Amino acid sequence: MKLEYKPDWEETKIRYKQWWAHEYFGRCALAVTAPKKNPPDLPEPPPEKSIEQQWYDLDWISARQEYNKSRMFYGGEALPVWNGGYPGHKCIATFLGCPTSLDWDTGWHDPILLGEDIEFQSLSINKADRNYRFMLDLLRRGVKEARGKCLVSIGAFGGSGDTLAALRSTERLLFDCVERPDQVRAADDFLMDMWCKHYDNLYEIIHEADEGSTCWFDLWSPGKFYAAQNDFAYNIGPQMYRELFLPVIEKQSRFLTHCVYHVDGVNNFVHVDALLELPRVQAYQILPGAGKPNALAYMDVLKKVQKAGRNLWISLPIGDVRTALETLSARGLYIQTTAKSEDEAKELLENAERWSVDRG
Repeated sequence: MKLEYKPDWEETKIRYKQWWAHEYFGRCALAVTAPKKNPPDLPEPPPEKSIEQQWYDLDWISARQEYNKSRMFYGGEALPVWNGGYPGHKCIATFLGCPTSLDWDTGWHDPILLGEDIEFQSLSINKADRNYRFMLDLLRRGVKEARGKCLVSIGAFGGSGDTLAALRSTERLLFDCVERPDQVRAADDFLMDMWCKHYDNLYEIIHEADEGSTCWFDLWSPGKFYAAQNDFAYNIGPQMYRELFLPVIEKQSRFLTHCVYHVDGVNNFVHVDALLELPRVQAYQILPGAGKPNALAYMDVLKKVQKAGRNLWISLPIGDVRTALETLSARGLYIQTTAKSEDEAKELLENAERWSVDRG
């Protein structure tokens, strides 16, 4: 399959398969984007008039996606991915009944399980919900609009711990972890079974167009891929995380063909040891978080992942790519960065072949 916004898609697919298999292909995996040198002469869509238009107007979303993707150079493993944004209105928590408030950049869920116990057994996805129906329309529109041009994101709809935190509130769930851990385990397991069924429904819509799948996390897999996460775990210690949430992360990873774990925030780094015990999590994103130095400041964590023989995903300023490649093994390493121009991006890709060393 050829993609207009990614002319080297066939070669890129081969490199992705090698990366997932932890094979070395002559350099690190490197995703570098930059403004396209000679973009097509498309009129820029008018600015959004409201929050409602930004997140729900399919015609506006489609026009904005077409304009943005056509003006971007996607070098190396960088992917053009059609999506409608991820402020939370297409999350499972929303479909279960949590009121969702959207802003220009993000969204919030109000909890609905407010009793002393976690009454989760009667929860079910409301397929008549406006946001659920919109999500399906968005995916189908994406498949239609992106055909022959780019990939389509399966979306961002939550995961272990975080959906439960939305249903209970973070504060209430913290008390639950201490006072009723068995209910936390049971509820999270119940929600993950729901998550897997939901994923399968969406995968049926996008997998043929994508020749596999991608999600809010711009990696591609020839099968079922998603970025697992538990941002709630930022608030708890490694023993509690291991006892309450790790089994469900393992279940999710075994359901998927390929899985990267989104280790978001320095307080989540304490869970890496436990996560490395999961054989079906092939890759780990080490993301220090807002206000922190970039990932190279946490070299002990990065090398721990590589020593375990797992793939490592980091985001760096372009000026730090050489430093990373002089320190880390290029085998299984994925670096995401941006360049100021297409020429700079191409030069980086050439240099990466010289700088990369297989230390694995």
